[in-house]
Amino acid sequence: MGIILWIIFGGIVGWVASLIMKTDVQQGIIMNVVVGVIGAVLGGWIMSLLGKSPVGSFNLYSFLVALLGAVVLIWIVKMVRR
Repeated sequence: MGIILWIIFGGIVGWVASLIMKTDVQQGIIMNVVVGVIGAVLGGWIMSLLGKSPVGSFNLYSFLVALLGAVVLIWIVKMVRR
């Protein structure tokens, strides 16, 4: 994926993950993009440990993998902040 698609994809994934984890009020658009992109990397790493393919293109599977990673990332941050 190109850099523009990563930013758009990251923004969407980060926004949905922040809605799921109820942190949308605390995060702005920049944090949504950052959480989404890092979540995609984290989700891809988790899936590769399980023997599945990581995030590769803009499709539903990649969205779900990135969403999983973003939710895990937000959960870890919430645990550290406590």
